[in-house]
Amino acid sequence: MKLYTSPGACSLGDHIALEWTGQPYEVALVSREERATPEFRKLNPAGAVPVLEEGGWALTQNSAILNYLADKFPESKIGGDGTPQSRAEANRWLGFLNSDMHPAFKPLFGTTDYLEDKAVIEKTHDNARKQLRGMFERADAQLGKHDWLAGSRSMADPYLFVMLRWAKGAKVDLSGLNNLKKFEQRMRADAGVQRALKSEGLDQAA
Repeated sequence: MKLYTSPGACSLGDHIALEWTGQPYEVALVSREERATPEFRKLNPAGAVPVLEEGGWALTQNSAILNYLADKFPESKIGGDGTPQSRAEANRWLGFLNSDMHPAFKPLFGTTDYLEDKAVIEKTHDNARKQLRGMFERADAQLGKHDWLAGSRSMADPYLFVMLRWAKGAKVDLSGLNNLKKFEQRMRADAGVQRALKSEGLDQAA
């Protein structure tokens, strides 16, 4: 297996999940410019990461890759404990992160710059931060009941870790969300997380 990732992108979640499977894999770090090349677009026409390549087959999209890893390596339990309810819980929180929280960052990453009005653009940023604060409050409440989003450690947790890294960089207010803070500390203490961060050249203490 070979994972194509860009440092700190959402593909970091897949990178951590691969670590948690305990299986051998390769990593290819690709820049924004490299993702735009014809060679990379043969793997993913969207020019985006993650891409998981195995035996000449290329799989894209976080939710697809994470579920594939959960099915391929059930002993890792990143997809739950083997019961339908446990798998549904993992996918419930994965869906929340992938479909709700992740897209909410888009204005903060420049998707409203076309408006060409600094005040209006800043309003879209403020609104995004407000929406994200509410979503992080939901995650914090869940983590007040369990150490991990789905109850036990799952494929949803690396994705939340990535979202927390983004939130800090985008100046989303995380004050008072102490359960999230403890979750981040648990993640940063994990050996697999540390290896993934080091591999991508990311600050392990940020």
